[in-house]
Amino acid sequence: MSPRIPRPPYRLPVDPYVLALLGTVALAALLPVSGAAAEAAGGATTGAVALLFFLYGARLSTREALDGLRHWRLHLTVLAATFVVFPLLGLAGRLLEPGVLTPELAGGLLFLCLVPSTVQSSIAFTAMARGNVPAAVCAGSFSSLAGILLTPLLAALLLGGAGGFRAGSLLGIALQLLVPFLAGQLLRRWIAGFLARHRKVLGLVDRGSILLVVYTAFSEGMVSGVWQWVTPARLAALLAVEAVLLAAMLAITWYGAQRLGFGRADRITIQFAGSKKSLAAGLPMATVLFGAQASLAVLPLMLFHQMQLMVCAVIAGRRARDPEPDPEPGPGAPRETSPGAAPALPAG
Repeated sequence: MSPRIPRPPYRLPVDPYVLALLGTVALAALLPVSGAAAEAAGGATTGAVALLFFLYGARLSTREALDGLRHWRLHLTVLAATFVVFPLLGLAGRLLEPGVLTPELAGGLLFLCLVPSTVQSSIAFTAMARGNVPAAVCAGSFSSLAGILLTPLLAALLLGGAGGFRAGSLLGIALQLLVPFLAGQLLRRWIAGFLARHRKVLGLVDRGSILLVVYTAFSEGMVSGVWQWVTPARLAALLAVEAVLLAAMLAITWYGAQRLGFGRADRITIQFAGSKKSLAAGLPMATVLFGAQASLAVLPLMLFHQMQLMVCAVIAGRRARDPEPDPEPGPGAPRETSPGAAPALPAG
């Protein structure tokens, strides 16, 4: 019996969580926190970011990640798209300042090109399109793990002092992100069962923590007056640039994987995992890296996140209606695994 093909969405997906993020931004614009309250909110944000990465480390199964190494060519392709091709396009975007984008928005655009790929949405779209779901799980996990190290290092190398980036933030990254992540990995043996039993509650903790990060960052932006530099014309230009960026990455990952000899299921995985960026990972990192300038730094990432969901949902629906998948992958490519149901994972 042929596997059931998920029905493509009739409406473009407007992520409810993105609406919650936009509502948080509006709240920060109307009621920004300042003074002593801002210091308390900053301390709470620091703790929330550490908790987020502790939970990421505790959830990542080391055994599953090692099992996925047999698809090493696919994973290297996704990592190259995420941390090589994307940053190169982000650097090209710096040529648009100051005529098209302000230096702050151009820095935010480059930052979004440095964050790791998504996990949950990549898996969901890969499953809908009848791609290689197990490979998508591993690719997202590898990208998240690599991003904890590569994103701050690339930011130090490519952003320097631009866009509010602080080079001394690398130590903050180690203390706030890497140490909690490693602690989660070390304690996973004892707490994995508890996390699995309370997955829904912890999912709310994840999302609530990110909302706190966004509120604090945008409150700082309002108090410091950074939003006076963002005009409707600049926002429209940013959206146009991001549309070109997304289209370029979707084309590069699809046709590049084809040229490398991957079969249909693996090409789908590479396209969805290699063309998307993680809002859940990027927002906390931006807070640590950019400080008071984080609001402008994360704006391109928030817009890109919604855009990628809408476009990839349409592509996944079309791939789901393909007549038949390729019978065999190309020469030298890893064999495709039969697609399966996407497991519940933290939001990417």
